[in-house]
Amino acid sequence: MTILAMDQGTTSSRALVFSDDLQVQASAQQEFEQHFPRSGWVEHDADDIWTTSAATARGAIEKAGNPRIDAIGITNQRETVLIWDRKTGKPIYRAIVWQDRRTADLCDRLKDEGHEDAVRAVTGLLLDPYFSATKIAWILDQVEGARARAEAGELAFGTVDCFLIWKLTGGRSHVTDATNASRTLLYDIRKGDWSDDMCRLFNVPRAILPDVLDSAAEFGTTRADLFGREIPIQGVAGDQQAATVGQACFDPGMMKSTYGTGCFALLNTGEQAVTSENRLLTTIAYQLDGKPVYALEGSIFIAGAVVQWLRDGLKLIREAKETQSLSEQADDSQQIIMVPAFTGLGAPHWNPRARGAVFGLTRNTGPAEFARAALESVGFQTRDLWHAMAADWQGTGDAAVLRVDGGMTASEPAMQFLADILGAPVDRPVNTETTAQGAAWLAGFRADLCPGPQEYAKAWRLDRRFEPQMSGTERDRRYSAWQRAVQAVMAV
Repeated sequence: MTILAMDQGTTSSRALVFSDDLQVQASAQQEFEQHFPRSGWVEHDADDIWTTSAATARGAIEKAGNPRIDAIGITNQRETVLIWDRKTGKPIYRAIVWQDRRTADLCDRLKDEGHEDAVRAVTGLLLDPYFSATKIAWILDQVEGARARAEAGELAFGTVDCFLIWKLTGGRSHVTDATNASRTLLYDIRKGDWSDDMCRLFNVPRAILPDVLDSAAEFGTTRADLFGREIPIQGVAGDQQAATVGQACFDPGMMKSTYGTGCFALLNTGEQAVTSENRLLTTIAYQLDGKPVYALEGSIFIAGAVVQWLRDGLKLIREAKETQSLSEQADDSQQIIMVPAFTGLGAPHWNPRARGAVFGLTRNTGPAEFARAALESVGFQTRDLWHAMAADWQGTGDAAVLRVDGGMTASEPAMQFLADILGAPVDRPVNTETTAQGAAWLAGFRADLCPGPQEYAKAWRLDRRFEPQMSGTERDRRYSAWQRAVQAVMAV
């Protein structure tokens, strides 16, 4: 019994084949091009998303020895918007990525008109270009004839999971899951349905929206020509929610943080949809048997992407892993602070116009100091979220532990600094492929291949716990310097 997990991310598409005990049998990965047509704009070619997803799925299956795949789970970059022709399946515009800031003015106008409280009450989200609705409206308004075609039912909207399901099923299924729907600014997270009020506010026709299912459900079957036979798609969750499942954060008060292109911390709040007083998001962590489990979420737009910038933008490194050894060579007397607000600042600041800066430069500052500052920026941003969550939810204080996953967790200096600046233990699991594993478990659970949540949680294994070593005085001094740097970039 095997499960295929398709993990479609911001900079690459990946696929992993899991056994029914959720051990990785094989994997494949392909990066694809990022498009930046203007400052603050980020786009993907939909064909790149599809072709790399299909190719890596086939590649992983071949590497695993062509086993019979019994179920497919999908996890995906969230909030990214695609709109396509229902007849041809051809997108009418490039995918507008979650990092994109082009609709900042529209969000500001809606805030000035006093709509944000109503939006939060229904969707749990804030008025920010990060989310899908304003991106949808932009495409419909900017592509000639698109709005009329949308209202006539000729077009379909979807987040990346929905688009992949459409392609995998040959256009037979136009569906998404509750976690992805909850990121659009159009979904009522308490009623569990698309909101007519939000559709009117953002001028998005309901005719283009997909049906919303549980995270473990029957999403359709693949075309037989793709993998040699039809395979059921039975698990879907946005990447951060899939990682929450993969980390077995099933109990209220459990918290995980994923370090990929961005950083996303989720705190399970159970059946209670907690309204944040500190500008965190209220979202759906996962939904099983029609019952949503909620979470507080803090979103950081730039985490692993800052290392990618050192590699591709500044050419200071050739491979991401070089940052670990390089940062260990940094001059301790230099306190360089990097605020990587390349696409604005996310939670808890929510400033789409802030831009990045580096503070404390001297003549002796070099690649090693840049590498350390880049890694530390992720820890500082996580502490911003940690404080906000502690204020909104009891239990994230002294006894709290942060479970981490994602590519950056391989960096020992980054994880140690994270524990130091939080003043709390950081647990890295044996399996850091938690996003794909979460998608695989959802599919396997639906297909009766995997155990229920509590049994699955017992299989979670610790690789290393990072204990804080920094003194409280030093921690507070370093964090105060970070806060001053953030205020400086927000004031520009």
